[in-house]
Amino acid sequence: MTSKLILAAMLAAGLAYPQVAIPSYKQLKYPALKPVQIPVPVTFTLPNGMKVYLLENHELPLVSGSALVRTGNLFDPADKRGLADFTGQVMRSGGTSKKTGDEIDTELENMAASVESQIGESSGSVGFSCLKENSAKVMAIFKDVLTSPEFRQDKLDFAVNQSRSGISRRNDDAGGIAQREFANTVFGKDSPYGWTIEYEHIDRITRADLQAFYRRYFFPANIRLSLSGDFNAAEMRATLETLFADWTLKQPPVPPFPEVKKQTPKGVFSAERDDVTQTFFEIGHIGGLLKDKDYAALQVAGTILGSGFSSRLMATVRTKLGYAYSIGGGWGAGFDSPGLFQISGSTKSATTVDTIRVVREEVEKLRNQPVTDEELATAKDSTRNSFVFNFDRPTKTLNRMVLYEYFGYPKDFMFEYQKAVQNVTKADILRVAKTHWRTEDFTIVTVGNPKEFGKSLDELKLPVQKIDLTIPDPPKKKAAATAESLAKGLELAAKARQAMGGGPVALVKAFEVDREMELQNGDTTIKVGQTMRVVYPNFLRQEQKLPFGRITVYCDTKTGWMVGPQGNIPMQAAVLQQVKGELFRTPFLLLTPSPGKQFNAVSADTADITDADGNAARLTVGADGLPQKLTYLSTVMAGGASEVTEIYSDWREVSGVQLPYKILIEQAGKKYAEMKISGYRLNTGASPEDLARKPQ
Repeated sequence: MTSKLILAAMLAAGLAYPQVAIPSYKQLKYPALKPVQIPVPVTFTLPNGMKVYLLENHELPLVSGSALVRTGNLFDPADKRGLADFTGQVMRSGGTSKKTGDEIDTELENMAASVESQIGESSGSVGFSCLKENSAKVMAIFKDVLTSPEFRQDKLDFAVNQSRSGISRRNDDAGGIAQREFANTVFGKDSPYGWTIEYEHIDRITRADLQAFYRRYFFPANIRLSLSGDFNAAEMRATLETLFADWTLKQPPVPPFPEVKKQTPKGVFSAERDDVTQTFFEIGHIGGLLKDKDYAALQVAGTILGSGFSSRLMATVRTKLGYAYSIGGGWGAGFDSPGLFQISGSTKSATTVDTIRVVREEVEKLRNQPVTDEELATAKDSTRNSFVFNFDRPTKTLNRMVLYEYFGYPKDFMFEYQKAVQNVTKADILRVAKTHWRTEDFTIVTVGNPKEFGKSLDELKLPVQKIDLTIPDPPKKKAAATAESLAKGLELAAKARQAMGGGPVALVKAFEVDREMELQNGDTTIKVGQTMRVVYPNFLRQEQKLPFGRITVYCDTKTGWMVGPQGNIPMQAAVLQQVKGELFRTPFLLLTPSPGKQFNAVSADTADITDADGNAARLTVGADGLPQKLTYLSTVMAGGASEVTEIYSDWREVSGVQLPYKILIEQAGKKYAEMKISGYRLNTGASPEDLARKPQ
């Protein structure tokens, strides 16, 4: 009889399935965690001073390695923030003296291998992974990247451009703002632990700076090299001794990392955003170190407070009261610099003040009332379980061991920590919370719309400060001006005006141009149709046809608007400044002297042109006197702020004036767009009112 027939017969007879009692999850029993097995690596020092750790693992035919370097962005000069990060990036992408980064990419892809480099806050690394059969070839590439990086300029330009993009978009994510401003406020904006990287800092960084930073910190005695995988340790030692025999660079010992300055920026710091419908918040203060005697108890206490669905913050603020969309927190510790005691979350705008009050109350309860036996047991189990995942593979275990030694921790630190967690008592939780969690010193950062808070932040009875989210504009490069260079600059502008037609150029008071652009977006080409209309000296209108619809832009240099698929939008300050710059760069206005405008010759064929409003461009003319290229800094191009160059060609006569019909646009040295002009119309008779008329 089939199972379906049996079931039908049982149902017909009125028989039901036997009732089986399902046990509660609280009755489930789990075996004790297996003790962490710490492998013993082969350890030695190469003749050049590099310390090496070798760990055989024959489970899979793979080999991986990592060179841990004592360096970090904590060593960045204050005026060149980002230097360490760029060094770590371009060390690999810029290739070596033998091969470009792109050539290395191709070679590694063909072997399903990788070689990567990076520099973080307090360490740098160059690592590799590959199949055993390719280990000799990949390790040769790894060695070249580690010992002879080329830092090619085009890859530095690419890295800087990416960083510019990050700066220009750093206020897009409200939650990210809260995290950034909390760390900056707690550690101090003048500290390398808390400062912000701006355009001015990365614009100062040169290829020579990367080379100097590399030479200072990348030398054998400053490196710990760990390898694990399918190899024989004795044979690998011989391989490494041969591979690094010619790298004998010596440098003075690296100084200690800067210390964190203890401070208590108490109060509420509010970043106002009227475009968000919830409030993101960060609450807390400076944390501690992994080696602190109370670290284990603080970790367990932090788990009870804010880790997971069973935590007190989750149970009260989200589940019981329904204030928060998300919430969590805990005690943070670093190896040699303090972490953060941090409570993060987001809440309904109307319950912002109430949520902050409840969070402080929950912290106070832990400081003044013992936790339950169940809370303690659950938190200790969770803390121990999470620790085990640092050692679930031999490679991770080896890297952890090297990291402990790098920061000067004892070899048995991991075991002592486990024991300490196991021995945490309810009295310990009460003691460490009262000692280390200082609600009176809390820094509170909010990102939201105060008009929707329901209650004023002043009701928290703490000082309230507004956070300035302004992103400073990139500095404009300007050559020193002398009377002679200014006179030559005027001559160069007059030469260009004459080449373009002389007198008729000065008579142009309004013009229109129809043009089509092909924009490069990765491998995709986007076509944009555009008509630009200008009435001098202050009015510009652009009508653009984009793949997703039409956009009309208007500017009178004081205000502006955009009308498109999203409706009528007032022009933001950054876009307004950029449109003003485009008006400034139109050829008839650019080459015409006016009060406050300077033409400063920087060479026989190039002049920097600036005006009283801060607009700036560098013009280069050809042998025939016609403008050849124009370079300026744009803050709204794809990828963020970057240097843009327009290259002019295909000059034709229009009403007695020579004008370009092709313009190649480069961004950060790479092709960004190609523009073709289909027609110009000069002195059209258009009025400012015509340009200001909004589309229906």
